[in-house]
Amino acid sequence: MTAQVRPGPAAQAAPASASLPAQPGLRAGLRAGLRATLPDWWPVLAGLAALFLPTMYSLFTGAWIGEEQAHGPMIFALALWLAWRKWPDTLVRPAAPSWLGWPLLAFGLALYLLGRSQHILMFEIGSIIAVLAAIVLAKRGVHALRVLWFPFFFMLFMVPLPSEFVAAVTMPMKMAVSWATEHLLFAAGYPIARSGVILQIGQYQLLVADACAGLQTLLTLEALGLFYLNLMRHPSAFRNIGLAILIVPISFSANVIRVITLTLVTYYLGDAAGQGFLHGFAGMVLFLTALVLILAVDSGLQWYAGRRRGGAG
Repeated sequence: MTAQVRPGPAAQAAPASASLPAQPGLRAGLRAGLRATLPDWWPVLAGLAALFLPTMYSLFTGAWIGEEQAHGPMIFALALWLAWRKWPDTLVRPAAPSWLGWPLLAFGLALYLLGRSQHILMFEIGSIIAVLAAIVLAKRGVHALRVLWFPFFFMLFMVPLPSEFVAAVTMPMKMAVSWATEHLLFAAGYPIARSGVILQIGQYQLLVADACAGLQTLLTLEALGLFYLNLMRHPSAFRNIGLAILIVPISFSANVIRVITLTLVTYYLGDAAGQGFLHGFAGMVLFLTALVLILAVDSGLQWYAGRRRGGAG
């Protein structure tokens, strides 16, 4: 008979603990690296504040107050949050400053000077993206810019497009939203008629404005969908591409629901309610509806992808 020696608790735990990755040490190292880089970044942050604080003040007291550009601060805040979330990944490699940052910085400063002096909002806001990208290139290199590509791409949605282009694209969108609203409410039994983008329901007339069904609203909802995709990080290319494409009809459906909501509010509660507080509340309805539709479509794509994998198996 041979005796079997059973390993004690410490001996059993040793292999398991040795196989665990040193995640706390890695995170502590990244935090230490982040703290170590802060002294080098204070002059840069001070320069950015001196350069762009007047622009931020002008935006928060001007363009970002109106409905057409009201998505600007939300896009900017989410982009900064995404960049802060991704910043530790830029510290994994040593800094390799790129000379490409300097010509890009010169271009961004020239764009800012032109936009600020000539009151061209597209240039002034676009210069923020160019200057920030140039600083990342000049301080950390191409690898850091690759890591932060999505926050910079996401900022493009806050840049206003030329008014002529917006007007040319917005009119067909408003016509389509007005047509869908008319037919849906007429099918539901409401006394509604349409002339172009003017809806007549009962004794009230409603004009479908650019903010209710315009290109900027579509771009804002597209940005919301891309932000959702970036957070979820689905491994399936089918889900990512499918949802990115379907965000366009989702945005159209959300706009139709918003216009229907405003039309019914005006019909039941009067014109003052439709143009007052509830008009702003309908904007929240738009984004909540779009978010619910995005989640529903994403769940449907997940179910379909699961069926495809099951069929293949």
